Amino acid sequence: MGAHGSDAKPLDLSVYVILDRRFLRGRSLLDVARAVLRGGATILQLREKEGATREMIELARGLLEVTREAGVPLIINDRADVALAVGAEGVHVGPDDLPPEVARRLMGPERVVGFSAGTVEEAVAGQQAQVDYLGVGDVFGTRTKPDAGEPIGVEGLRSIAAAVRIPVVAIGGVTAENAAQAIRAGAAGVAVISAVLSAPDPEEATRELARRVAEAKTGVGQGN
Repeated sequence: MGAHGSDAKPLDLSVYVILDRRFLRGRSLLDVARAVLRGGATILQLREKEGATREMIELARGLLEVTREAGVPLIINDRADVALAVGAEGVHVGPDDLPPEVARRLMGPERVVGFSAGTVEEAVAGQQAQVDYLGVGDVFGTRTKPDAGEPIGVEGLRSIAAAVRIPVVAIGGVTAENAAQAIRAGAAGVAVISAVLSAPDPEEATRELARRVAEAKTGVGQGN
């Protein structure tokens, strides 16, 4: 799946939904996963900050059945061991997690490794570590990470996207209303958590987000 495989399937980062049980409003993780996939999510990430390793493996295994059926890759946040245990397509690490070069070594050349970057320096370091994509932010100001610091804004996103050759995904306060700004700043896609997971209808929220991203990529709706 990764960019390093000779016949790797291209990674579609357009609509990147991060699944975190803290934002499901009591709904089932698998039900919400199916809903966002019907709505047009192109890649899913499981972000589970609490719970035992065995529980996370079981959760990831069930989720992987859903994503495989939809033909969409599943990325595991931080836990390369869990990703390898269940056979997920990849892992995503941040500056305080497993170093990206170690994640790449563990995952091998065929699997996807993503890295979080908030500065040009972090982005370049990720590229040098041979990650497949960068999660760049906080772009618009997030409510899901209270310690995220000041947003980098659209211009910060633009600077990072211009500094690297690998695709970047905008994260942090992304909504259907501002997604087009991120795409026009050079992002290959947008990552969302609460904008979709906490919506009354996650499927419809994902569909609207996917529509805005597609329009921005084709140059439609430039005024949004």
